[in-house]
Amino acid sequence: MIARLTTLTLLASWLAIGCDRYEANDLEILTSYSAKATCSCIFVMKRSEDFCAGWVREEPNVKTVSIDYANKRVESQALGMWGARARFVDQRRGCVLE
Repeated sequence: MIARLTTLTLLASWLAIGCDRYEANDLEILTSYSAKATCSCIFVMKRSEDFCAGWVREEPNVKTVSIDYANKRVESQALGMWGARARFVDQRRGCVLE
């Protein structure tokens, strides 16, 4: 627990200091990729949620993913500050980021 808390503290410190150096933030990319890839895995490839969680995996794992089966949407968030959404369009076009 202490190691995890220390890791999150160090990551938050790094983000506070280093975010202005990059135009495209790494956690923004992580959440966008996670939302799009999870959406494609579940709604295009028709795989299980467990399979997709292993297939779409990044390190460090600081993201949460929520799946809305009724509306065929996936939302991914990292550290409560970055987020992205993807939705299933159709079998031909697959999933797109919103």
